[in-house]
Amino acid sequence: MEKYNHVDLEDILKNEEINAYITNGNENLGVIGYTEHGFAHAKRSSNYASYILRTLHYDDRTCELAAIAGYMHDIGNVVNRVDHAQSGALMAFQILNRLGMPPNEVALIVAAIGNHDEGTAAAVNPIAAALILSDKGDVRRTRVRDKETVGADIHDRVNYAVERASTKVDAEKKTAMLDIKIDTQICPVMEYFEIFMTRMVLCRQAAIYLGLQFELIINDTRLL
Repeated sequence: MEKYNHVDLEDILKNEEINAYITNGNENLGVIGYTEHGFAHAKRSSNYASYILRTLHYDDRTCELAAIAGYMHDIGNVVNRVDHAQSGALMAFQILNRLGMPPNEVALIVAAIGNHDEGTAAAVNPIAAALILSDKGDVRRTRVRDKETVGADIHDRVNYAVERASTKVDAEKKTAMLDIKIDTQICPVMEYFEIFMTRMVLCRQAAIYLGLQFELIINDTRLL
């Protein structure tokens, strides 16, 4: 009978292979003008994915698996931005199997990573749903690499305009709320919808999977 290992979040955080892929993937995206997808994004996604499931009273191991998926979800950017969710899932499959993680846990994480990009995403399990909400909720000024591009690039402009963003889950009220404060002198609210509407629809689907209603609050006004 094959013996498997208990792979915890600390094992993932200190893994040189994973960290090299996060570093190099983020550098690749910088070359082609994408926002930050480095350790700040990985750790934020990890923390929020775990927080979401913990708030909904999922067991400790499921919450830790969500944290692992959140940290690893963008390693596919080291291959190419196109289809990075799928390539990242295959990379995670190989890494986690080498570490000896049980197949049922590998399956949950791989599915979550492979289903986080809005082009092909779906909330296929609780970890995937939590990852979608945590990943898509990471809009912030510090993700913009070059302030000179803010005027010309709508993605940089929208992120740069965000002064504060947080994802809040209320288990009793059954809500998942993305609360954002935007400097409308930098970017009108309509521009946020112009590029992020697909992501917000995906967040609503992820929330529904978790038995929640998704709410988008921008500048203290509920828009969804």
